[in-house]
Amino acid sequence: MSLDPSFVGRTYPPTAPYQVGREKIREFATAIGATDPAHHDPAAARALGHPDVVAPPTFPIVLTMAASRQIVDDPALGVDYRRVVHGDQRFAYTRPVVAGDELVCVNTIEEITTRSGHGFLTTRTDVTTVAGEPVVAVWSKLVVRGES
Repeated sequence: MSLDPSFVGRTYPPTAPYQVGREKIREFATAIGATDPAHHDPAAARALGHPDVVAPPTFPIVLTMAASRQIVDDPALGVDYRRVVHGDQRFAYTRPVVAGDELVCVNTIEEITTRSGHGFLTTRTDVTTVAGEPVVAVWSKLVVRGES
């Protein structure tokens, strides 16, 4: 089943709020080898002008990956997740993610193309605070491998 191009431009409902915890940031930073004290020590983060520890730049993948289930699980779109490989990821920040943030995600399908029998799905996830303050936009490209 190929991806349905009529989905381009479709926006999904906001996700439930995600509470960014200090320990989650520390765990993520440790897992990826991010040793900057601002990721681990509230005093170091405050010395840089942040209210609490600052998440590493790729931290939003924790919530955007879960939010992408809205798209992947939409049966009408035609994503066979068994055939998916990750193609690309990028982040455009308005401000850093910090412990104490309460964030929501809104997913939009930006592009669907087919090349050499493979489907390419580009999504944008806008991450904001529950009050609507923009934090980061995250783009992801998934490749849905065609039948061999």
